[in-house]
Amino acid sequence: MEPVTTIDGRAIPFGRKNVDTDVIIPAAWLKTISREGLGKGAFEAIRKDPDNIFDSAEFKGSPILIAGDNFGCGSSREHAAWALLDLGIKAVIAPSFSDIFSGNAFKNGIVTVVLPQEAIDRLMEVAVSEPVHIDLEAQTVTTSFQDRFTFEIDAFRKHCLLNGLDEVGLTMARGDAISAYEAKASAERPFLVHPA
Repeated sequence: MEPVTTIDGRAIPFGRKNVDTDVIIPAAWLKTISREGLGKGAFEAIRKDPDNIFDSAEFKGSPILIAGDNFGCGSSREHAAWALLDLGIKAVIAPSFSDIFSGNAFKNGIVTVVLPQEAIDRLMEVAVSEPVHIDLEAQTVTTSFQDRFTFEIDAFRKHCLLNGLDEVGLTMARGDAISAYEAKASAERPFLVHPA
């Protein structure tokens, strides 16, 4: 996982509420265990409209998605986070998220920013023509119009995102302690390491 400190760029002013994971990545795309190529299936039903916001020249490749309340509801498919990443989205700003989606996003390095609806409405206006800036360290979302919104984030999640630590990375960071434990356990209980 790559460390995340700031995310800058155009934000897709999507705004739709109750977007479930089947809308983010339809079930037909779940036949793979690969994370690559899922961006093609992201928001597939919406992208059938040639005038959809995701494929417009103005917003294609935008790193931020502004969504409505209860984003990522529905099934627990991790493919939804994979599809967003493959689409280029590194952060989603919404009034609320499904807990499972939020967890999957975090484990894949996507920043989920919870802001009140008034802030979402303002960011939707700004995103039409101007970029948005997310500073994870400062826990702020700002715009070139001097808008400044602060958000809360779990301290552990913030630490992991800032340092690029997924579950494997967290384990590897404890490599010395694990090696010391294994050496001690081997010395104290050699029968576990070398059975007769």
